[in-house]
Amino acid sequence: MPTDTGFPASAAKDADLRLTAPAGWRGTTGRLAIAGAFLICAAVYAATGSGENALLLALAAGFGGYMALNIGANDVANNIGPTVGARVMPIGAALVMAALCEAAGAIIAGGEVVGTIRSGIIDPALIPSTQAYVWAMLAALLAGAVWLNLATAVGAPVSTTHSIVGGVLGAGIAAAGPAVVNWGVMGNIAASWVVSPMIGAALAALCLYLVKRGITYQPDLRAAAYRGVPLLAAAMAWAFTVYLLLKGLSKIVDVTTSMAVLGGLIVALAVWGLMRGHVARRLTRIENSKDGVNRLLGIPLILAAGALSFAHGSNDVANAIGPLAGIVDALGTGEFHGRAAIPLWVLVLGAIGLLIGLLTYGPRVIRTIGDELTDLDPIRAWCIAMSATMTVILASQLGLPISTTHVTVGAVLGVGFLREKLKTRHAAIIAEIRAHHPQGDSAAAEQFIARFHATPFGARKAMLADLKARNRAGVPAPLDREDRKVLDRAHRRDLVNRSLMLRIFAAWIVTVPATAVLSALIYYTLRGILMP
Repeated sequence: MPTDTGFPASAAKDADLRLTAPAGWRGTTGRLAIAGAFLICAAVYAATGSGENALLLALAAGFGGYMALNIGANDVANNIGPTVGARVMPIGAALVMAALCEAAGAIIAGGEVVGTIRSGIIDPALIPSTQAYVWAMLAALLAGAVWLNLATAVGAPVSTTHSIVGGVLGAGIAAAGPAVVNWGVMGNIAASWVVSPMIGAALAALCLYLVKRGITYQPDLRAAAYRGVPLLAAAMAWAFTVYLLLKGLSKIVDVTTSMAVLGGLIVALAVWGLMRGHVARRLTRIENSKDGVNRLLGIPLILAAGALSFAHGSNDVANAIGPLAGIVDALGTGEFHGRAAIPLWVLVLGAIGLLIGLLTYGPRVIRTIGDELTDLDPIRAWCIAMSATMTVILASQLGLPISTTHVTVGAVLGVGFLREKLKTRHAAIIAEIRAHHPQGDSAAAEQFIARFHATPFGARKAMLADLKARNRAGVPAPLDREDRKVLDRAHRRDLVNRSLMLRIFAAWIVTVPATAVLSALIYYTLRGILMP
């Protein structure tokens, strides 16, 4: 794994300790006991006073709670992983903050009418009976939860939405045949496996490059930070305000896109003013370096992680409680519907499940996103959060079904691969500078390199051209394209964990088919056990 964190050695060592789960939640027995107690309580509560439907409601509450636990354990890493990986806050504090925000989002903004057949994947009218519908939803919940549990155990961040999609797909086919499936929707979901990470990677890389050009490549980093950091905070405030209004609070109040954009601008202006004053007060106390700039982004990143967690709780809790609400509605009315209002107890069950899953099993996947794929610092974490938010907003407006997990992981990889490219190119340029100085005159080469780094980024190309024009005698001929490729490969630095990346991609590819097959098997098993 890459070790160049951008921090002093002692600070990096201390920061690594922050990526370890809090001591009270490390024990396997303790975590299993907490999760088991939650599921038993949920099942008993659902069965109490339910008469002849007690067994089915107990199973539904247990499976729904199990799904909520695994969503908390796997999916919430998208929201706080970059912030923790950037060493902005320790993992214990991040877990508590995210858990509270997730639960608040689920309870405050997650209780409106939710489609129990996720994204129109199947046509419920084609399912032969209410009984078959209930079995299908039970199978979908359990299959999705088991797959997420396996993914979390190996530290693979996978899409919780795709997990429940696969579960509904498999159970629907088992209950009513292939004709029940909306294959157009499934085609869009399959396309999102490629589109989501690519968009996230491209936007994150673009953000990082612009930040480097505008701030960290400037000779006077303090002056550049005074100009740029308030703009970064304002841009993030705008994006997250729009995100919260469109993806979270829109479930409580009617929010149009124009209203969300205007609200984001108002918040962004306020944040710009506050951050400008904050940066001005701190400039004299930070060093003129990239580390100094990084220290100015801590508060915006913490607020961003909280906002993402709130929005996630309001939206993705439906992956657990949507099918559960459909089961409760079907058993209560004797009919099944495409949409069903969520009872309060179901909503609370989902919120508590998210909270417990995050606190007990969340650190494993958080380490994957925040520390194991590539090294992060606050600037890179800002780029990841910004690109993920913008991608989700854009996809929502275009009606594209994307996975926030895929977007976030793609953004992490985009940042890592851009850093590889820039560091490799920089090393090749330094090698060229040394080659265009007479042998043995290392002092002159070092002086030129120092002046090169102190020159504004836009003027460096002309500086290199002038060096080559003045020192052609006695040095190698100018490098052609093939020579440059050879030189780039010689100085290449791998900053992305490729083996882990390939394992994650493999998990993404098999998520829907694996959960579909598992769900079909569970459906047939439940039907065999429960059929009169």
